[in-house]
Amino acid sequence: MMQSKHVRFLLWAVIAMVLLSVLTYLFRPRAIIVDIAQVVKGELQEIITDEAKTRVHDVYILSAPVTGHLRRIEAEVGDQVERLTTIVAEIEPIDPDFLDPRSEAQAKADIKTAESAVLLAQARVNQAQAELDFANAEFDRMRELRVSNSVSARELDNSERIYKTALAALATTQAGLQMRVYELERSKALMLSPSTTQTQHGNCQCVNITAPVSGRILKVLNKSEGVVIAGTALLEIGNPKDLEIVVELLSFDAVKVEPGQVVNIKNWGGPQPLTGRVNRIEPIGFMKVSALGIEEQRVNVIVDITSEYNNWARLGHGYQVDVEIVLWNGSDLLSVPVTALFREQDKWAIFVVREKTAYKQIISIGHKNAFNVEVISGLNEGDWYVSHPNNQITDNVKVSSRTDYIE
Repeated sequence: MMQSKHVRFLLWAVIAMVLLSVLTYLFRPRAIIVDIAQVVKGELQEIITDEAKTRVHDVYILSAPVTGHLRRIEAEVGDQVERLTTIVAEIEPIDPDFLDPRSEAQAKADIKTAESAVLLAQARVNQAQAELDFANAEFDRMRELRVSNSVSARELDNSERIYKTALAALATTQAGLQMRVYELERSKALMLSPSTTQTQHGNCQCVNITAPVSGRILKVLNKSEGVVIAGTALLEIGNPKDLEIVVELLSFDAVKVEPGQVVNIKNWGGPQPLTGRVNRIEPIGFMKVSALGIEEQRVNVIVDITSEYNNWARLGHGYQVDVEIVLWNGSDLLSVPVTALFREQDKWAIFVVREKTAYKQIISIGHKNAFNVEVISGLNEGDWYVSHPNNQITDNVKVSSRTDYIE
């Protein structure tokens, strides 16, 4: 009987120990699965990234030099033009206005008045011619009589004066006749209608507008035929080889940029990124509303493309690109991802991993970009750290690498 009780006791003891072991295994603290990476040395760049667009450095806007009738511009966008040789637009004189019945009647009356004035001037010319013929004959007779001393010298001189006066009077009346003829032509010109002048357009002496610079036509602003006033913009011309990039940076980013800094040009459509260099930062900003409706103060930063032209020959005016302005460049530096850091009061911290345990480590950082940050102190090359910490990770907690878990 005693032996049976002893066996039952041992059996229950074994069962209790097994249950205790199972419970201990089930409720023991499990290691948190995390992404673990190693601190390495490498290159780090502090950059500013933004969208930008290309533009021709010198864009020439051709305007109408005179008010007139613009002939249809046959030039197309992209056409090659030569400086002072290629005619890109032609302007004809404006057609006369239509005459209303009152103005037409007045113009016809002016023509009749001018015709009568011509007849009157012609009659005066005829009269002056008759006076001249008589004075000439009288002067010849006086000279013959003077030879025989039949008249005095005074009478001869008086006859000569009358002849010269008649000659001048004829010249005066002839000039008056010519003036009246011109007035008649002017009156008739006022009667010209638009339909009359349109038949003469083929022989019109137009004002030819030539390209001020060799390059290509970038935009045709006024292609259709019609009346234009002086100063109307017609075309834009520029040289696509003289291309630059305009970056609209936020003002607090623009103050970090300096002329001469290296620029990486990406997502422009070509197989390889291009290189550029900051030319200048414009000294004046402007307001721009973002896609989210936020008012932002922007500044234009001008970038020159330094890559060979053959590498970006297909780029044109107004193309979109992405740029990375390199503010600072360092090599052989300790760096970690920005995602591994978190704030500990007013300092930066990171979880380092030693013997599968995460420990909170305060570090000092230097330069950074959108992805990585320079570590000045607090970490050594080869240290392991949690690259993406979450709220479950605390100081002195067990962790396990996600790669080990998958394996």
